[in-house]
Amino acid sequence: MNRLTTSRGEFGLARFPEDPRDPLRAWDAADEYLLRHLEGVDGEPIGLSGTVVVLGDRWGALVTALADHRPVQITDSYLTQQATRANLSRNEIAEDAVRLCTTMDPPPPRIDVLLIRVPKGLALLEDQLHRLAPHVHAGTVIVGAGMVTEIHTSTLQLFERILGPTKTSPAMKKARLIFCSPDPQVPRRANPWPRTYTLPTGIGAVSGRTVVNHAGTFCADRLDIGTRFFLENLPPIRGRAHVVDLGCGNGVIGLAAALADSDAKVSFIDESYQALASAEATVRANTDIGSATFLAADGMSGVPAGTVDLVLTNPPFHTHRARTDATAWRMFNGSRAALRRGGELWVVANRHLGYHVKLRRLFGNCEVAASNPKFVVLRAVKR
Repeated sequence: MNRLTTSRGEFGLARFPEDPRDPLRAWDAADEYLLRHLEGVDGEPIGLSGTVVVLGDRWGALVTALADHRPVQITDSYLTQQATRANLSRNEIAEDAVRLCTTMDPPPPRIDVLLIRVPKGLALLEDQLHRLAPHVHAGTVIVGAGMVTEIHTSTLQLFERILGPTKTSPAMKKARLIFCSPDPQVPRRANPWPRTYTLPTGIGAVSGRTVVNHAGTFCADRLDIGTRFFLENLPPIRGRAHVVDLGCGNGVIGLAAALADSDAKVSFIDESYQALASAEATVRANTDIGSATFLAADGMSGVPAGTVDLVLTNPPFHTHRARTDATAWRMFNGSRAALRRGGELWVVANRHLGYHVKLRRLFGNCEVAASNPKFVVLRAVKR
């Protein structure tokens, strides 16, 4: 845990799940720059009366520091919500000081201050600005924040096109602010999200099926090559009572399992609310939803031990912009705990990540079920 010092006080903050060995902080220079601006350190303070909305707060640092204004946090991340709860608690702030909302929830009817941590992808920003635009007014204070590598001309153009005139601040510690003046005369355009596309042939049960992608979900316009390779090399599904699509994204892998055996219970798990909405929409577009379940969670943390026959996953190897295998390691450990004896974990991954080493250490076995020059499909069995 590190401590963020502001004119509002000092706050102990950590990422979630907390790992004492993790050198990464729960905030960055963009958060500090935004808080300095609000506090008037370099000019006049910004009034925070009315409804304050914070979009994209990474680990709850902003809403924790602004908790006395009872902000609304809007996030796509289950982990962000859990980090926010933990950070409020460790600073002895009541949880109800912050209203926790997902990007799929209706926003507050009127927004007087809108603070935006620019997300990694423009798609999610575009979707959220469209969702929030009807709820801002001419007097709404809108300030965005991001590292200079996250703010591009296209970022500013989105603010201009959807909300109103936009300018940026000078850079400070490689961070920059965005100032947007909402203009009620800006034409209201249709939100282009979610999007759909048709899967190609030659990939088993899901060939030619429809995929629904909400903004921010991986590969929104086409099937990525890793998932395609996995679909071409899935294990037999029939007879597996409970299958988990872990880190499900738009749900294509889990859909393949559901179509292969209509009697199987298929659980779709992701920490992204946009991804879960995509997966549910994809399943509904192609089959009777049956016994499918959709769970926001940190890996397999919400699944009882010894209740799963097969886990299928394409684990991420980064968190925001930090490259790390910590998420994959938690997914592998959680899978082992959730699997029944004889249950299997199947993983598709880039060859260079070397996940076979971790899986052998954890399961005592791991075999390569399929490979090509870029990807491997690995199989580990719980003995």
